[in-house]
Amino acid sequence: MADPFDRARFHARQWLDNLDTCPAGAQTSAAELRAALGGPLPETGRDAGEIIDDLAAKAAPGLNANASGRFFAWVMAGSLPSAAAADWLVSAWDQNVGLFSVAPAAAMIEEISGEWLKDLFDLPREASFAFTTGCQLAHVTALAAARHGVLEKAGWDVEEQGLFGAPAIRVLTSRNRHGSIDSAVRYLGIGQSNMVDVETGPMGDMLVDDLERKLSHYDGPIILCLNAADLNVGTFDDFKTLIPIAQAAGAWVHVDGAFGLFARVSERLRPLTEGIELADSWATDGHKWLNVPYDCGIAFVRDAEAHRAAMALGAAYLSPSREARDPNDWNLELSRRARAIPVYAALQELGRQGVADLIDRCCDHCRALVSGIGALSVPGASARALNDPILNQGLVRFERPGASHEENDAFTDEIIARVNATGEAFFSPTTWNGRRAMRISVVSWRTNEQDVARTIAAVTKALEA
Repeated sequence: MADPFDRARFHARQWLDNLDTCPAGAQTSAAELRAALGGPLPETGRDAGEIIDDLAAKAAPGLNANASGRFFAWVMAGSLPSAAAADWLVSAWDQNVGLFSVAPAAAMIEEISGEWLKDLFDLPREASFAFTTGCQLAHVTALAAARHGVLEKAGWDVEEQGLFGAPAIRVLTSRNRHGSIDSAVRYLGIGQSNMVDVETGPMGDMLVDDLERKLSHYDGPIILCLNAADLNVGTFDDFKTLIPIAQAAGAWVHVDGAFGLFARVSERLRPLTEGIELADSWATDGHKWLNVPYDCGIAFVRDAEAHRAAMALGAAYLSPSREARDPNDWNLELSRRARAIPVYAALQELGRQGVADLIDRCCDHCRALVSGIGALSVPGASARALNDPILNQGLVRFERPGASHEENDAFTDEIIARVNATGEAFFSPTTWNGRRAMRISVVSWRTNEQDVARTIAAVTKALEA
């Protein structure tokens, strides 16, 4: 009998060692995966080592190599060596990080990691924090605290009284927001009809004049959601101007910083985040620019009492700690894995300067990719950069002379599909300002100059074809 842990280590090591040479994207279809992995539920058990070997062999063609240096889709990074290895320990230790008494070491590591992250981002030290599955649940957590805060000011106890009969909450948001904000508003019972779009400029930044107009329309509870880097071109809202205006009107200000919050760590990019510390809550993803394994989102809330009131759970069978932080007081999940441990490892592997270097390096590679691909021109076709990246997000469009916008939309999707089919690089499409484009998102610690050159060459061949 083969040891399943030895086999898992072998296959994991093989996968990681081959990231520079394997296809950047999956190379199989849904039907093929279903045929390979499916079948009737087994009636009898199998050897654990054989299961791992079989699983690795059959799943491999359907794996996206988002940990490689040539994967530029969906703001998805790989994992730092220390973070991936620490995550193996998380599974082996199998700690349930709900209470300090249930998982003392894991809970303490979470407490320390949260304090380190506040220091890294230079957020208010009094802010509370929660480790969630991702930025989606970080938004839910922070906006639950916001819901409590704005309704408490209106004289309503939402945790006790619910939302029936409560003053309507208006959520002012950028037209350029991420869809996870909409989901959070729906989950929290605020209702999507209570979301109000604020106009944006050509690059997606919220317009001050329109925010002031929208704020003047509503007297009740208001939450404002701002962008720290939108997902297409990395645009930041003007925090130092917008936040004081909103707070003067009594609004709670929440910032979507899924990856853009990390710009605050870079000396050259920090000016983009000026004033962000004035907000009331922030959400980010560790599994994006910090390069830790899924799942890892983090919510920060200035008003810790509002955060705790929205989240805390008490029961007779629970044993709250008197000497340390109980994660359950700040998180929706009572039972969950120790997702802060890879964060703890990554922050130690990189240090503050290492995080800053990673951010700057990714932004340099993004600019090189956008300028390199955007300058391509072959007989009958060319590429065009749609933005000059200020961060790690870029857009490129592919066009044929004389073709209509719709034809060039289809041509852009065709070039992306051609590149992805080669396995040399992997991109995702998007629609920006009514036009199809190829997104270039660089967040991996592995991406280097050779990956950039190799990717530009692959796009060149696809365009020539």
